Amino acid sequence: MLSLGKMTANLLQRNKLRTLMGAAGTIGLKTSDLGGGPSRLREIHDFGTNPGALRMFTHLPSGLADQSALVVILHGCAQTAASYDHGAGWSTLADRYGFALLLPEQQRANNPNGCFNWFQPGDTQRGQGEALSIRQMVDKMALDHGIDRSRVYVTGLSAGGAMASVMLATYPDVFAGGAIIAGLPYGAATNVQEAFESMFQSPARPAGVWGDLVRRASPHQGPWPRVSVWHGGMDTTVVPPNAAEIVKQWTDVHGLSATPTLQETVDGYPRQVWRNAEGEDLIESYAIPSMSHGTPLSVGDADDQCGSAGAFLLEVGISSSYHVAKFWGLAEAPHDAAKDQASFERASRRSHDIAGDRAPEQPSFAAPAGAPQIVPVDIRAVINRALKAAGLMKTD
Repeated sequence: MLSLGKMTANLLQRNKLRTLMGAAGTIGLKTSDLGGGPSRLREIHDFGTNPGALRMFTHLPSGLADQSALVVILHGCAQTAASYDHGAGWSTLADRYGFALLLPEQQRANNPNGCFNWFQPGDTQRGQGEALSIRQMVDKMALDHGIDRSRVYVTGLSAGGAMASVMLATYPDVFAGGAIIAGLPYGAATNVQEAFESMFQSPARPAGVWGDLVRRASPHQGPWPRVSVWHGGMDTTVVPPNAAEIVKQWTDVHGLSATPTLQETVDGYPRQVWRNAEGEDLIESYAIPSMSHGTPLSVGDADDQCGSAGAFLLEVGISSSYHVAKFWGLAEAPHDAAKDQASFERASRRSHDIAGDRAPEQPSFAAPAGAPQIVPVDIRAVINRALKAAGLMKTD
């Protein structure tokens, strides 16, 4: 018979396991709490054999150019592709800067809590399970939309972050870069018990051991993906030392020193950077000291803002989505369609102001006899003049 101490420990472990696996019912969350909003995504049904039985969603900005970049986005436990996109703001950035999005979604039949199975060997090896399903989705996007295969990236939160680690390790020939948010290193766990230990304890391993796990995951010999790491200092679901282990894994793979090349402050938070001999930023790590488990957000309409706060989508004054896109070179200049839309909106506001200045509001009562006649203003003509002035309509 188990001792009282062991029984208590086992009960505590089971409770922690339910929490760490992100069961919405266990932690009192509803789907509507998880950054939900109107979906901008389209589901694609035919993309290969789909051995991992995942769903495929996409978002394409208006006027997507040939040879555009592609970002693969992996949601966390209890989230959906649409809820995470709405919260993290990726479709806003895609429209703003002109790149395509691919958003795989887990099914409850695969994992009751909607988590990607980042700890199951059948889903975390090249050519198998969920990893292969995501690879097939990337191929579908490349074939259908002329994606530049040298500019494919992957990011994810929590279980999605751990699955992003899986994709970077098993398909480094597919991904030019990745971003791991509140996630874990590749190979941290091969079963539920190890997942528990990794998430709550993060056992340290030598950098070479971590690096060997990546090098053995595929026949690829390099070059290796660039990696961005984000973690909250108050995260009790995936403890912060996991970020350091991810950095150890990828500095070893890239053959970089354990000491960062650069340390700076960005939007009030510490950023570390590791560069190669050519001065290229290959790895970056952001620490958000007061943040718990989630994706860092800066919500608003500025160029470096996007998204909507919610459960595991945390307003802390820095947008991880924007800075990750910038790290990958995707936030260099606004997309032409986005610029046209912004110009149109400016012209519309201008025409509204002009119309307001020149067209006094008509009274709701009959004018007294002998009052001066109000000459109606041709509002369409006013708007046309404003659009011509903004360069959005050809002059005669």
